[in-house]
Amino acid sequence: MAELFGFEIKRKTPKKELSSVVTPSNVDGSTLVADASAYYGLTLDLDASIKGENDLIKRYREVSYYPDADNAIEDIVNESIVLDNQRLSVDVVLDDLKASDNIKDAIRKEFEVVYKLLDFDMRGHDIFRTWYVDGRLYYHIVIDPKNTKSGIAEVRFIDPRKIRKIKNYKKEKNDKGIDVVKDVEEYYIYNDKGITDSLATGIKLSLDSVVFAPSGLTDLNSGMILSHLHKAIKPVNQLKMVEDSIVIYRISRAPERRIFYIDVGNLPKLKAEQYVNDIMNKFRNKVVYDASTGEVRDDRKHMSMLEDFWMPRREGGRGTEITTLQGGQNLGEIADVQYFQKKLYQSLNVPVTRLLSETGFNLGRASEISRDELNFQKFIDRLRRKFSSIFYSILRVQLILKGIIKDQEWEQFSQNIRFDFLRDNFFTELKENEILAQRINMLNSIEQYIGKYYSISWVRKNILRQTEDDISRIDKEVAGEQDKIQDLKVAQTAETDDEAIDAEQDEIDLESSLVDNTKKE
Repeated sequence: MAELFGFEIKRKTPKKELSSVVTPSNVDGSTLVADASAYYGLTLDLDASIKGENDLIKRYREVSYYPDADNAIEDIVNESIVLDNQRLSVDVVLDDLKASDNIKDAIRKEFEVVYKLLDFDMRGHDIFRTWYVDGRLYYHIVIDPKNTKSGIAEVRFIDPRKIRKIKNYKKEKNDKGIDVVKDVEEYYIYNDKGITDSLATGIKLSLDSVVFAPSGLTDLNSGMILSHLHKAIKPVNQLKMVEDSIVIYRISRAPERRIFYIDVGNLPKLKAEQYVNDIMNKFRNKVVYDASTGEVRDDRKHMSMLEDFWMPRREGGRGTEITTLQGGQNLGEIADVQYFQKKLYQSLNVPVTRLLSETGFNLGRASEISRDELNFQKFIDRLRRKFSSIFYSILRVQLILKGIIKDQEWEQFSQNIRFDFLRDNFFTELKENEILAQRINMLNSIEQYIGKYYSISWVRKNILRQTEDDISRIDKEVAGEQDKIQDLKVAQTAETDDEAIDAEQDEIDLESSLVDNTKKE
């Protein structure tokens, strides 16, 4: 295995692992190895078809290509990532961060840089979909080693099949002769040809040089990261089989077919079969249309499953007879297909009502929103929080490289940094409008007590739920509007005064003219 590649942010006081008999956790999907230069991949066997992490990712991608699953995935992605020409799809919120305004402004500026590095306006939808389908997302951070102060130069996407996170731990015996974990080394290995699920080697990448955003779902038995599509594997396979069986049944049973019973008397078996074939070839009409050439031709050589049946009948029967075999009944019934479609949507936490094309928005009150839609929005919020880890990782490196914060400060900063995703869900809009109306009504109720029992600041934060950024922005806007109103009043007053002066001057001129005319007379 190659030596460590990529930059590493050095800490003044490196974190030392405490002694423990328990091996490090692999809830992040990392592979645990005991002081080795390579690793053995973990396996997860599903129906004896999936043998490793690469096979699992391949299966997830195949599931995402299925039309019904794709529609459900698009609903999830469209709700999670909303694009707007006027605003960023994701914005950083620093209301709870206890720092100076200069640092906050610097963080906001650097987040915009991170946003552009990811080209999130153009690729935000694709990035989130890739993370959702694969269940993990990797980026390699590229910097200029000669000018680290300039920050991140580029972030490059890494195929999850080519990289693995490794936790290499060392055990030593303590005074009591018990093996305890003394040290843990974490890094990534990368192989451009792909990481196999057996013994694998590659280039070691430092933790700081790789951005890793897992789905948050982990198989506790194997420690393997799972995608949110994991529950949809079985419903998709069942839906495929049902649809295929329905197609075969309808093709084979849709047309009505005739059964010809041919009286062969006492003819021997071979002569009876020849006699039936002669009759069949004589009366059977097999004229077909060739779509490739546009010709009408005779095709009597083969007998398909949709053709008529010809059966011999011995002497003593009812003689030659022709009957009709009815076609399949209730061919329009698709209750079984709809059942498995609902199971698929339920496995992906998407409301079943979205599957029905005739279902539209309810233009009523927020109280009329279905419970499924509320649960779906909570699910979307959870996905957004898990996906936000990609912004935390890149922003951390960018702020440290730019010298805005120190590595020791990031843990405290990150706890008070949030990312706000743009929303355009209609149900969310209804709910927010009703909540705003209730806040205004409550404000009117306690207006007489403001300045006596409640301060204006308390009312704005607790009744109107305005954040510090909202308060600052609104105050600036109100002050600007007041200045404009004052300037307008001054302009109107000046215009009125000018008109009054002009009118007074006209009166003076008129009086002077009358006086002059009187003198002349």
